Amino acid sequence: MHPAGPAAEAIAALWWVMLVGSCVIFVLVMALLALALRRSNVEGRGDGSEGERVWLVGLGLVFPLLVLLALLAYGLVIGERLAPRDGPEVVTVRAEGRQWEWRFSYADAPGLVTEGVLHIPAGTPVDVEITTVDVIHSFWAPRLAGKLDAIPGHVNVLRIEAREPGEYAGVSAEYSGPGYLDHRFTVIAHDADGWAGFLRGAAP
Repeated sequence: MHPAGPAAEAIAALWWVMLVGSCVIFVLVMALLALALRRSNVEGRGDGSEGERVWLVGLGLVFPLLVLLALLAYGLVIGERLAPRDGPEVVTVRAEGRQWEWRFSYADAPGLVTEGVLHIPAGTPVDVEITTVDVIHSFWAPRLAGKLDAIPGHVNVLRIEAREPGEYAGVSAEYSGPGYLDHRFTVIAHDADGWAGFLRGAAP
């Protein structure tokens, strides 16, 4: 609910749009149900008018269908925007999950590995190549992006970005055995000088 990057902001916007759309449908359907029950109690069964049938079908079926289709289209647009794309400023890191830690390596600094802490430059898109050496885990930094599974023998790529320098909590959001609740990590977003220092092997 407190996004700190463009991907998380898009996901939060999608969540709010879907919540509002579902609430509109729910309220409308409940209103139609209450009206139908009230008319039934007041007038008896009756055979209903043609106009009433059109109104109920139009607002009770067609309108919710249109709202759901609009939400689906919006969700597909957001999903397309979140897909990783090549670019001149994209940084690549590798996240390797295991019971019970995350190890991170960096394309810009071969041989540099960190455990439990992912370092990234702030204000720059980062492609995280996610995999695992044992069971399925799930990489999730809620304020930066959605979650993506780490699957043995496969690499999934998640685009994350932090607008501002700072520390952001990360979790493994997939049950992967006793102890998974403590399978956490931290994302540290550096300013330009801090990122350069980190790549040189200096203290962050």
